[in-house]
Amino acid sequence: MQADSRRFLLRPLRKAEASPLEEIRSQLGAADGMGTAALFCEDRLLTLPELQAIAEQLKEAHWSLVRVESREALSLVPAAALGLETALIRDAQREPTRAGQDPKDLTIHRGTLRSGDHLQVDGSVLVLGDVNPGARVSAGGDVRVWGRLRGIAHAGQAGNTTARIVALQLRPLQLRIANAVARGPEDLPPPGFSEEALLIEGVIAIRPAEPLWPQDG
Repeated sequence: MQADSRRFLLRPLRKAEASPLEEIRSQLGAADGMGTAALFCEDRLLTLPELQAIAEQLKEAHWSLVRVESREALSLVPAAALGLETALIRDAQREPTRAGQDPKDLTIHRGTLRSGDHLQVDGSVLVLGDVNPGARVSAGGDVRVWGRLRGIAHAGQAGNTTARIVALQLRPLQLRIANAVARGPEDLPPPGFSEEALLIEGVIAIRPAEPLWPQDG
């Protein structure tokens, strides 16, 4: 049988009448064939276990989940943790950061930062991709990388000591939070966790963290 490509859809949260897994199961009955699959989540926030269950269900039906699309950046976090391709769907993409932006404002950058790139924002930044060696990302608020951070990251660049740096793999050449400087860890984080760097008594500490964006800003 020839390989095919199919897009599975989750209904918007306001119209949802079943769990994400149940919705996928209902679509599989009309999805004869085999090949690669993309999942469009609308505004549904999926946890890592939910996405793993969906991927396994699709696999049993001979569909390989390779891509997750969503209107909510948080839904892409577990997809990035599983190494899947991600796409943030927006009707109007956020404008580039302007001077005076509040540190709680979020700029989303889609794609990998490569050697020589420098992404700098006044608020917080979410990178949907890797930060390669030789690349830099700086923010007045948090730096969140849903990929591998192997370059240089500076959070709280204007002196914000509550800022954090979070990545699925935190292996930077250098970390900076406000005026503190450190290097990244060598060991991998526990499965299903990201890593975060934060200031504790003026020193950068690195610890496992749930791969979620804080809801309180």
